[in-house]
Amino acid sequence: MLHALREFEAFYNSHRPHQGLANTRPLHALPSPIREPDATTHLDIHRRDRLGGILHEYQHAA
Repeated sequence: MLHALREFEAFYNSHRPHQGLANTRPLHALPSPIREPDATTHLDIHRRDRLGGILHEYQHAA
């Protein structure tokens, strides 16, 4: 149980994307959404599951 709480705490405090200050919008416009599912294959994003797949971390491959 303590392992799960520590893992969630580390994920919540360091790995998840945080909201902006005072919930303000980003300074730049958001990119347009990708409409074609096949167009995402070039992004090379890796997913790491934590806590048996309950939490997910996503990173661009180096």
